[in-house]
Amino acid sequence: MRIEADLDRCMGTANCMVVAPDWFELGEDDDQVRVLITSVPDDQRALAEDAVRRCPVGALRLV
Repeated sequence: MRIEADLDRCMGTANCMVVAPDWFELGEDDDQVRVLITSVPDDQRALAEDAVRRCPVGALRLV
C-alpha cells in the first residue's frame, strides 16, 4: 500500500505532517505536500490511515 497526494486539492495545512512527520514534507515554493514514502509498512497502516483521515480537503488517499 502507498499514499498518494492530489496536489490540485492540497492546501498545505500540514495535518499529515503532524501525524507522520517522516512521511511528508511541504514544498518550499508552493506549500503542497510531498509524500516521502514509497510504500506503507503493514505494521504502520493505522498511522497512514490517520494521516489520510486528518487531511481536511481529502488530498491524500491510500492505494
